[in-house]
Amino acid sequence: MNARDKRPERLKVGISACFFHADPERAIFTGKTLQYVEQSVAHWVMASGALAVMIPSPAGDTQKGDAGLGDYADWLDALVLEGGSDMAPQSYGEEPLNERWRGDRIRDDYERALLAAFAARGKPVLGICRGLQVMNVAHGGTLLQDIDTLRPGPVRHRDAVSYDRNLHAVEFVPGSRLAAVFEGTPKATVNSVHHQGIKDLAAGFVVEARCPVDGMIEAIRKPGPTFMAAVQWHPEFHRAGEGTLDDRPLLDDFLAAARAAQTA
Repeated sequence: MNARDKRPERLKVGISACFFHADPERAIFTGKTLQYVEQSVAHWVMASGALAVMIPSPAGDTQKGDAGLGDYADWLDALVLEGGSDMAPQSYGEEPLNERWRGDRIRDDYERALLAAFAARGKPVLGICRGLQVMNVAHGGTLLQDIDTLRPGPVRHRDAVSYDRNLHAVEFVPGSRLAAVFEGTPKATVNSVHHQGIKDLAAGFVVEARCPVDGMIEAIRKPGPTFMAAVQWHPEFHRAGEGTLDDRPLLDDFLAAARAAQTA
């Protein structure tokens, strides 16, 4: 047996899909629905040697076969809910205050079902940006449809020009698991690429980080035997040498939970 054969089996981490819905005006794949992952999130998951696997939604007008989200949850070791489009306000019992904030109800339903499938099997779930919002809404929480409109303040949480280089501080809640993961770093700088955020925190969840200037919730967790946590920033967008948080401990903690669940 060689050294390669002695290595532990690579973890298989599912990543939820983003959607470009069918658009007859699009120049390529005209009228077709596209499901995809953003390159950075796949590469971030792969940074510790795990395999990144996009989980396509089985629903749609071209659906064939009987493979479902539960089959993916059985096969994979953990789930990342990636960022992307707004959630539809109807998903948390509201109507859009502006047509621009109508969100993507189809993706909402897909990701909530995906989250439920992994949670039912006791497999770790990590939410990123939109993923934090999905996790909160799936458990009964609500969102601010637009932070600047509903809670204006000195911190700009989204800037279309600077995009993923729009930065602000976060503070970790003392005594939280996230504070322990980033031990010795009570305050850090992260990117901020969202215009929506948590209004009402879901029951059973705790806050693990906030923006110290305006108090916006930046990280949450559902305490319990199964890893279920999320951050409002994009760890996959952070770059070495720019002074932002080194998110490797977050990834390592998530994958350690996946490895523990695999052997439980």
